[in-house]
Amino acid sequence: MALHRRDFLTALATGSALTLTASPLTAAPTSRRGRDAALSGVRPDSSDDQTSALQRAIDDAAERHVPLALPPGNYRTGTLRLPSGTQLSGVRGATRLIFTGGPSLFDSQGAETATLSGLVLDGAGIPLPSRRGLVHCIAAQDLRIENCMITASGGSGIWLEASSGAISNNMLTKIAVTGVVSFDAKGLRVDGNTIIDTNDNGIEILRTSIGDDGTLVTGNRIENIKAGPGGSGQYGNAINAFRAGNVVISGNRIKDCDYSAVRGNSASNIQITGNSVLNVREVALYSEFAFEGAVINNNTVDGAALGVSVCNFNEGGRLSTVQGNIIRNLKPKRPIGTAPDDDAGIGIYVEADTAVSGNVIENAPSFGIVAGWGRYLRDVAITGNVVRKSFIGIGVSVVDGAGTATISGNVIAETPRGAVVGLDHARPVTPDLTTPGSTRFNQVSLGHNTTR
Repeated sequence: MALHRRDFLTALATGSALTLTASPLTAAPTSRRGRDAALSGVRPDSSDDQTSALQRAIDDAAERHVPLALPPGNYRTGTLRLPSGTQLSGVRGATRLIFTGGPSLFDSQGAETATLSGLVLDGAGIPLPSRRGLVHCIAAQDLRIENCMITASGGSGIWLEASSGAISNNMLTKIAVTGVVSFDAKGLRVDGNTIIDTNDNGIEILRTSIGDDGTLVTGNRIENIKAGPGGSGQYGNAINAFRAGNVVISGNRIKDCDYSAVRGNSASNIQITGNSVLNVREVALYSEFAFEGAVINNNTVDGAALGVSVCNFNEGGRLSTVQGNIIRNLKPKRPIGTAPDDDAGIGIYVEADTAVSGNVIENAPSFGIVAGWGRYLRDVAITGNVVRKSFIGIGVSVVDGAGTATISGNVIAETPRGAVVGLDHARPVTPDLTTPGSTRFNQVSLGHNTTR
């Protein structure tokens, strides 16, 4: 059969199209995880610095919109930039990037949909500049850091500013400052991480000014948090929310902190629910200063100087529920460095516009529950709680100017100084108010409480 010129041109065009279509396949992923970084000259277990080769591989893969896979091995590297679209993965526990110096190991400015997964990021203990993390991201959109190990950072582990995304299922250990820091989040989730052995705090959710934040901090395991720089509560906390509104802190397992398990400072509408807390040395669950709205429900606290504190009505702190918590084995003293008049050995302390109900408190050396500090008491209801083995069961401020409190339906047992006692600040000034013939105060409504 004769080949006509038109057929020949058609065949030629078709072949050219196939060639054009096929050419990107040379850059296609070479494994299920993605494009092999070795195609860009990256060499695992080399004694040579791999920064240039790694950056070239990251940039090339991001430009082509393909994942980049690092084989198992050690990679010595300085600072690497994360462009938009980066998807860098390793073999979990076997792909290790060893930091050789610079402001951070990974640095990102305005990147979209960057992902790090399955990597060991070893900071080698090299000090970082102030306010830096081993992973440092500014204005990241839909960032993902997952299934990574971050260890021996000379600064924070992860530092985010004005970023959205998820920090999930990572292990952070031996961190010189804080495990995860977020400023001015745009929609962030911090969940399922294990954070052990930090020198400042475990997780910090911060804002430059008071406002809505909405970060979700859920299901993390946080242990051995030190207050390395000292202070009176700025450090040594597992989770710290500062000026950040509408933050949810739920289902975390927290153990061995120099200060608090959860500290909300000027953080309105904070939810602290379903956390398990063991052996912290100051207030376990804290909502303080200029906040409106706190839900502190269904937590367990075993070992703290004070179980729950909702305070600073003088700064505008008000409006809360403290319900369904189990709090026991309180300590008689707070850590050195706190104000010398700060009390300890208290199960629950509240001041304004608060319902305290359905809690069980046992082994509180001072008070099971305290309502008010001097005249800073307003509209507190203490109902349906069980208080056992406390020096005083429930203390309520009765000084001039103090507001109203209702104390009813509680079971109070083994409280040698009294079941319900009037206070002038921390000082008991009345006998047991539940005994017949005791003094009555107009602002305190005493319903029926079961005592023994």
